[in-house]
Amino acid sequence: METEGNPEASTGMAQAAALKLSEMGERTKQLGTAFQDPERQRRMILVIVCVALLLDNMLYMVIVPIIPDYLVELQNEADDARAAVFYSTHTNSTNSTMTKTPKGNFDLQIGVLFASKAILQLLINPLSGTFIDRIGYDIPLFIGLNVMFLSTVTFAFAENYWTLFLARSMQGLGSAFADTSGIAMIADKYNEEGERSKALGIALAFISFGSLVAPPFGGVLYEFAGKRVPFIVLACICLIDAILCLVVLKPFSNRERENMPVGTPIYKLMFDPYIAVVAGALTTCNIPLAFLEPTIANWMEDTMHASQWEIGMTWLPAFFPHVLGVFLTVKLAAKYPHLQWFYGAIGMVCIGASSCTVPACKNFGQLMLPLCGICFGIALVDTALLPTLGFLVDVRHVSVYGSVYAIADISYCVAYALGPVVAGQIVHDLGFVQLNLGMGLANVLYAPALLMLKKVSQMKPSFSERNILLEDGPTGLYDTIKMEERQRKRKGLCTTIDENGIDTFAQRSYSEEESSGGEYA
Repeated sequence: METEGNPEASTGMAQAAALKLSEMGERTKQLGTAFQDPERQRRMILVIVCVALLLDNMLYMVIVPIIPDYLVELQNEADDARAAVFYSTHTNSTNSTMTKTPKGNFDLQIGVLFASKAILQLLINPLSGTFIDRIGYDIPLFIGLNVMFLSTVTFAFAENYWTLFLARSMQGLGSAFADTSGIAMIADKYNEEGERSKALGIALAFISFGSLVAPPFGGVLYEFAGKRVPFIVLACICLIDAILCLVVLKPFSNRERENMPVGTPIYKLMFDPYIAVVAGALTTCNIPLAFLEPTIANWMEDTMHASQWEIGMTWLPAFFPHVLGVFLTVKLAAKYPHLQWFYGAIGMVCIGASSCTVPACKNFGQLMLPLCGICFGIALVDTALLPTLGFLVDVRHVSVYGSVYAIADISYCVAYALGPVVAGQIVHDLGFVQLNLGMGLANVLYAPALLMLKKVSQMKPSFSERNILLEDGPTGLYDTIKMEERQRKRKGLCTTIDENGIDTFAQRSYSEEESSGGEYA
């Protein structure tokens, strides 16, 4: 009533509201300008990708303490319901018995459920790598985050085995897009070798943290808040990351995607001997971790009578040596980049020695040492060889990274698809000791194969390949300048800058261009 009789007050309120709106508009404009800054955008992209990798690996491992217990509850409820029906229809029969689900069949169901994510991811990766090469990195990342969000929500509200199986398979589909495009985007944005190793090392640290912290995170929330809460928390973080991806990367903006160079087909990359050696090393070094995760809990209960909290905390201390391994490899690669193959070989020997000593452990404290050694070795191998894949594509193929990091993802998926299904059968048939000795021996024997990568640091990009890439016309400022320089060189001219900063032309020998095209140093 006072504002109706006082027009000055209403005018002042309107002016204050307009001022606040203008301030908000100015802040939004400043925020948009900050996102357009290349260095800040690279950091934001690294944050988005690292959060996506963290979520994917947390969702992969968070079900370890939840799903077996939850499936047991579902099975008991189903058995009770069947028993009620059975005894109501057989009240007059004294010898009738009801069969329950065998334990072996139940273990198989859990193993198939755990492996379904890696199996579907393994099947989708060849297609997702080609899709990423054709359309770019931002749209597949956004698609992957949305599929992971739907998968996490489905996990939260699933009430039977087949719904859980659907959610796990959906996660594999989302990971095939989000993981591959995220790692490829980091390799594309950080194209200097030192920066690329550091950025990929940070991403690997988030992967390790997600894998190792997820079991205790899921177990505690499941114990005190129920099954849905850990998945709802992860779903909310995934939704925030997808919104951030939409705001920062603007995946559906009208940009010219036809200017992207055509990447090398994935089947050709698979036949590259250097890439094949790296892929084999990534698979071999991850086999101990993938095979121990589903088998070590039963072994700890049988041999050292470990408590539930010890089983739940088995892998958590290994996070610290993994981060240490990433840090050391990044620092060493910055000083001695030509020894990347050597860091990977040392990591595989460390994994092999640690895997062989696992069965000799008698208590929880002793077991921490070989498990930390395995994770330390995996950090050395991953941090040394993932940047090497990007460098191999740069010097031997076209600098488009979707397919080559799809191959890396396939290498991981081979190990984690076989682990939940095969490891238990190997332990049953041969024994836990033989499983660890075999995995350790495989890593030690594969390490010398990395000597083949010794030549990689001496390679240089093929000059003829750069010519071919530029024949289709310039795709940006850099390519436009390079095209103009080539045309001037063909006429016997080159561009020089005089002391006044003005472009001038000078005669230059045409043979200089021809002599710069060596493929190897």
